[in-house]
Amino acid sequence: QLQLVESGGGLVEPGGSLTLSCEASGSSLELYSIGWFRQIPEKEREGVACISSNDDYAYYVDSVKGRFTISRDNAKRTVYLQMNNLQPEDTAVYYCAASTLSPKLCVQYTGFRRDTWGQGTQVTVSS
Repeated sequence: QLQLVESGGGLVEPGGSLTLSCEASGSSLELYSIGWFRQIPEKEREGVACISSNDDYAYYVDSVKGRFTISRDNAKRTVYLQMNNLQPEDTAVYYCAASTLSPKLCVQYTGFRRDTWGQGTQVTVSS
């Protein structure tokens, strides 16, 4: 079974940048699309970006297009989320998850099992 651990969050000022990492262990990372999701208290978790298993296609929600870049290095068993021009509304706990869906469907999917989600990594954008 694939296990994912998020890291790289922190406190950054508006306009700043962060790179999140999602490190995999267990099963083969290259079999899965990997998505980044985020959640703020009392709101539903939302998809942010997802990348295909063979790294040939990525999908972003409109709110992060042009600012966030998802990438993967299957040899290092890691998926990244480069976040530029961060804004206060990007403040959330960020999670990664594996999916067999295409990236566009992966981002929109809400049926992940509860045990899919790890601790996540907190991103706070504030001056």
